[in-house]
Amino acid sequence: MKTPVDDVLANVEGYDSGPDDGSGSRLKTSALSAFPAFRSRNFRLYFIGQIVSMIGTWLQMVAQGWLVLEMTGSAFWVGVTAAASSLPTLFLSLFGGVIVDRYDRRTILLWTQSASMLLALVLGVFTLTGTVTLAIILVLAFLLGCIAAVATPAIQAFLSEMVDRDQLHSAVALNSSIFNASRVIGPAIAGFMISWIGTGGAFIANGMSYSAVILALLGIHTVSQRTKPAVELSPLQSIREGLLYTRYHPLIRTIILFVAVVSIFGWSFMSMLPVVAKQTFGLGSEGMGFLFSAFGLGSLSGTVLVSMASGRVHGGVMVTGGILLFSLALTAFTFAPEEGVAMGFLFFAGIGLLSAFATMTATVQGLVEDRYRGRVMSIYLMVLMGFMPIGNLQVGMLSEHFGTSVAIRIGSLIVLAATMVLFSLRHRIEGAWNAYERSGEP
Repeated sequence: MKTPVDDVLANVEGYDSGPDDGSGSRLKTSALSAFPAFRSRNFRLYFIGQIVSMIGTWLQMVAQGWLVLEMTGSAFWVGVTAAASSLPTLFLSLFGGVIVDRYDRRTILLWTQSASMLLALVLGVFTLTGTVTLAIILVLAFLLGCIAAVATPAIQAFLSEMVDRDQLHSAVALNSSIFNASRVIGPAIAGFMISWIGTGGAFIANGMSYSAVILALLGIHTVSQRTKPAVELSPLQSIREGLLYTRYHPLIRTIILFVAVVSIFGWSFMSMLPVVAKQTFGLGSEGMGFLFSAFGLGSLSGTVLVSMASGRVHGGVMVTGGILLFSLALTAFTFAPEEGVAMGFLFFAGIGLLSAFATMTATVQGLVEDRYRGRVMSIYLMVLMGFMPIGNLQVGMLSEHFGTSVAIRIGSLIVLAATMVLFSLRHRIEGAWNAYERSGEP
């Protein structure tokens, strides 16, 4: 008789639980065919630990927005708080990339995750004791953003060490699915948790969740393939080298420019969901959590779709089609008459946006040379996350003057226009890439 332990061990290479009827083997083969990154023991450990940690992160993100809204009653300050956590990425991410290219990525992640745990627990203690202020929230959010400026490119670069090259596309998509699976679960849990034990309890739960990814990292063993450069450049020279590499690589450059537009005008609607929940639909914290989860469920579906479609669907089709779906669904969301319809449109917006972003991230990961990986991913993430404060601020100000629905609608239409421009230039971009490949040099 098979036991639950057998089911777990069956996923470990080299383990044989005895004869079966073949159905389990066929199911496992199909799963590994769709998600080849799961062949790696290291990635499986990382996947389990990171999804627990990311659920905790979403608890904090949702609780923080709700706490600020209750303290100030202002959509503007909700946007400012969201901006405070992502602003350091704009200024520090490039230096984070240099650190990632010079030092052991696993060690970097162990330190950054431990520091993030400490900050979450400190915010929880301040909130539970009733001594929290807006200034404390802003300072702790800023410090967490400073840590993320190093941790986020480290995670992206570490993926290439955990899996084989032919599994990298799947690993990137599944890494995105971690973020989005937690986006489904975390906000829903946060809504109920805020009602039951308050925002302080949510912050403490996030702090404890970091222990899962720390334990996973301690169990991961990799052999880095990086080669140490003959001459160690200064940090500023290293940053310049990474910027030049990105600038002269036609596909990476185009992707990053497009990501900049979507980061400012597309992602910014997320910071306004607490406002939409409370002021548009009259929902409490539970309803707000369901809005976040609807988008998260769509996002999860989009990233799983990318992993399964790897090698079968052209990346350009995934990006263009995904952004078109996102823009149209988000515009429709702003006209939704009630929360059920709004959740449906958020679901489709999530499918579109994350299928496009998972494809773009995997494309950049596959194109970049490993010696530039940390710096190029830091540039990519600097644009993606570092430009979000600009988006959060602009959507907050537009919401104050014209209403939240109009502010979100303007952003979605700008993203739609940028997608049309990208589509019209596709042949020129392909020509530049072919010339780059033939030359072999930027």
